[in-house]
Amino acid sequence: MIRTLVTISIFTFFLTACSDFPGVYKIDIPQGNVVTQEMVDQLRPGMTRKQVRFVMGTPLIEDTFHADRWDYILTRKSGDGSYSRQKLTLRFENDRLVGLNGDFRPGANQP
Repeated sequence: MIRTLVTISIFTFFLTACSDFPGVYKIDIPQGNVVTQEMVDQLRPGMTRKQVRFVMGTPLIEDTFHADRWDYILTRKSGDGSYSRQKLTLRFENDRLVGLNGDFRPGANQP
C-alpha cells in the first residue's frame, strides 16, 4: 500500500513538473502600464503633470534622480513563450510636458 502511494506521488510530481505537458493552458502575463495610442493622442505640449496623470495614469517609474521624466513600461510574456515590451518616456520642464519618446507617436492613427 505504501509502495503504491509513493509511486503515485513520484509519478504525479514528475508529471506536474513537465512544462511542455500537452493540454496545459499557459496564461499571458502583462506587467506594467497599459498604454494605448488613443491615450498618447490626447497628450499635448504644455499639459501639467496632473493633466498627464489623468490621461495616462500613474507612471511605472518616477525616478528620484530624474524628477522631470516619467517612464511607462509594459512587458508581456505570452503563454507560447514570446516576449514583448513597450516603453514610453515623458519629459517635463517647469512641471509642463515638453516631449515624449518611445514606441508610440502622437497622431499615429490619424490619416
